[in-house]
Amino acid sequence: MNIPYQLHGWSNPSHVVNTSCSRKHEIPIGVILDMTSSFGQMVHSSIGMAIQDFYSLNDGYKTRLVLHTRDSEGNPLRALSCAYDLLQNLKVQAIIGPETLLEAKFLSILGDKTKVPVLSLAASSSFNASTHSYLLQMTQDETIKWKGLAAIVESFKWTDVVLVHEDSEYGRESVSYIIESLQQKQIHISYKCAISTLATDDHIYDELLKLSDLQEKVFIIHVSHSLASRVLVYAKRVGLMTQGHAWIVTDKTMNFFDPSELDEEVVDSFEGVLGLRYHIPSSTQLHNFTRRWRREYLFSKPNIFNLLAYDAIFALAAAVEKAEITPSNDGKKLAAMREMDFTNIQVSKSGMLVLKELLNVRFEGLSGEFHLVNRKSIAKPLEIVNVIGKGEKRVGFWTEDDGVTMYLKSKPNDQHPYPINGFRGIIWPGGSMFPPRRRILQANKTLRIGVPMLVGFEEFVTIEQDPQTNATIAKGFCVDVFKAAIKALPYENDYDAAVGDITITANRSLYVDFTISYTELGLGTVARDYQNQRKIWWFLEPLDTRMWVATACSFFIIGATIWLIEHPINPTFQGPWQQVVGHALWFSFSTLTFSHRTELSSNLSRLLVIVWLFIVLITVTCYNAALSSMLTVQEIQLTRRGIDIGYHAGSFVEGIIVNNSNFKHPSLLPYNSLAEYARALAGGSKKGGVVAIMDELPYIKLFIAKYGKAYRLVSYEPTTNGFAFAFQKGSPLVRDISREISKLREDGELSKLEKKWFKKDSSFLPDEETQVMNLTVLTLDNFRAYMYDHVNINGYDTACSVDVGMIRGKGSSCTPELGYRDNSR
Repeated sequence: MNIPYQLHGWSNPSHVVNTSCSRKHEIPIGVILDMTSSFGQMVHSSIGMAIQDFYSLNDGYKTRLVLHTRDSEGNPLRALSCAYDLLQNLKVQAIIGPETLLEAKFLSILGDKTKVPVLSLAASSSFNASTHSYLLQMTQDETIKWKGLAAIVESFKWTDVVLVHEDSEYGRESVSYIIESLQQKQIHISYKCAISTLATDDHIYDELLKLSDLQEKVFIIHVSHSLASRVLVYAKRVGLMTQGHAWIVTDKTMNFFDPSELDEEVVDSFEGVLGLRYHIPSSTQLHNFTRRWRREYLFSKPNIFNLLAYDAIFALAAAVEKAEITPSNDGKKLAAMREMDFTNIQVSKSGMLVLKELLNVRFEGLSGEFHLVNRKSIAKPLEIVNVIGKGEKRVGFWTEDDGVTMYLKSKPNDQHPYPINGFRGIIWPGGSMFPPRRRILQANKTLRIGVPMLVGFEEFVTIEQDPQTNATIAKGFCVDVFKAAIKALPYENDYDAAVGDITITANRSLYVDFTISYTELGLGTVARDYQNQRKIWWFLEPLDTRMWVATACSFFIIGATIWLIEHPINPTFQGPWQQVVGHALWFSFSTLTFSHRTELSSNLSRLLVIVWLFIVLITVTCYNAALSSMLTVQEIQLTRRGIDIGYHAGSFVEGIIVNNSNFKHPSLLPYNSLAEYARALAGGSKKGGVVAIMDELPYIKLFIAKYGKAYRLVSYEPTTNGFAFAFQKGSPLVRDISREISKLREDGELSKLEKKWFKKDSSFLPDEETQVMNLTVLTLDNFRAYMYDHVNINGYDTACSVDVGMIRGKGSSCTPELGYRDNSR
């Protein structure tokens, strides 16, 4: 529905209505406003002007809106009572004016019950008008505004801001949506400050002193205009309006900003502020309205709500005419208000028709294009203004399609002959022409870095004193990583931090904020690498010397015995002595592979061969098992009870070994340096040392890199969180440093720093094919025990039984360093 829209000269609105109402159908319309506030009075006046102007243009219409105004006095319950009176006693066909979110919620429920449209002027981000069929929001969805706010902050590459919001229902409701929009642009709110409209000057001053201590530079204010004036005045007094600062105020302030009505100190405090509000397109109609408005209200400037209310009346009057509503006897006002009974309140017979026509209305109004989409006003561009002196300058726009631009396109597909992205020249607080950097390093404040030191681990962090300048110089892998991350940041900073081999723990996180880890996570266990210490004839090690000699002699003895038995009766064992000896030896050695084919004549020989084959089978099986254990069994030594384990003295690793490792009641010995680790491992538990060292993986990596192939990482448990940098609680630098650490890892810079300090290119992670093993050596004692004692197939614990499956004698015990030993002799 298109409405002819021209404004003429000013005249008394009551005159127009009264002269025509005698011949027209009067349609009652309810207006609920806080008439004790300037907002309510101004909106009421714009509604009266709209009534006059509409019927001046459309004198031929059969209907006339008749306003019935009620004063809510700013009380939502009173607004609900007024709405009941208007609906039940006056049978109004629509209600306009809920100013607050709570009023809109109450009236939306009542509108759904009575099927009467409610035209709300309340702004909201969370209230879903689509769930209330008869609630129409004259304002647009606020989430669009917060997207624009985030885009503006992002355009200046600010990633940390302070949010000052009003401590009210509307202010608190908006905070979550503001934060969400900023976070989508990777912008962090480092501090939130809630100030009530009833706050005293002392309270506001104290809050701003807290903000000045934060050393933050970018502030967003989302409070009412009157409260914003007080906040900015005290912000200027505490030094937050100087060069290097930025202040952005939302439309909640800028919609009512009029320097002509403010005193000099307030105007000065707004100098350099960046403001955000909805764009009102210029038009002849708007110019005429503004001129008449200023004449009536002593040069006070109309705001967006005046224009929205004006356009809403135009739309409502057109919809009522189109719906062809006729007056009803039910519309007469009763002598006294009935007792409120919301359950049995009457339902409007024509409200649905009015709603349908309202949703179809579309025209160019004072506030721009009027059209309700999903029962909300269509999206309008955001206008960005810069307050300069007693005036303001438009410096840009924001739209969802084009982002931040200097100029608006008159049509969606328009092309500008010059770049439109960005802003026109902005003057910032203090008269600066340049936007503040996110952090400014103050001349009287240096960056304080805490460096924890551990003697014996100097490759991670160490302190040296320059003899000439007496300056303290920190060096090491951790320091280099920190410097590389700081160097990559696009700003300077003045934050205190702790740099060094600091492990992330839950308890420490209660007091500081950690970056992401720049080292591997978890604990490693290192032990001597027996595999790399083998001789060239390592495959002979499963049998000791006596066993090898006895085995070799056995072949000759068996061959000679067979020859003695078979020589007299078996031609195969007769002939030249060279042939006979060779045949006998070949027969005995072929039994190793069970491939002998010689026929024996004597039953005694056959019995001897059967016994010999059984002995060979046992020998080969045991040799294979022992050789397999040398190549595959991992950490056999580390599974027995009470094993000696070394750890980093003074660290939290001791508790983790006891609580999270697979060791069974380990005997823990503390050591203070890598050199002590090496001495303890070299000596072993028999010489006062340990079988293994358990420590955080970065220390284990350094140990292996420093002492080479003599030691090997035999196990890994992800039970710690790695090293990180610690900052003060709430420091926005944590996120930035974490991002730079991620880049250093992706770019391979961390690996280069590891090579520089650890001088080894290795992942240091456990490798099943190269882990340390326990050498299980077979001796004659094992077979003697087998021959004379009961056979007991068992290991010294479950892991040994499964992986090794060794055969040992009764009463024997397992010694990890030497293998199995019989103590029963």
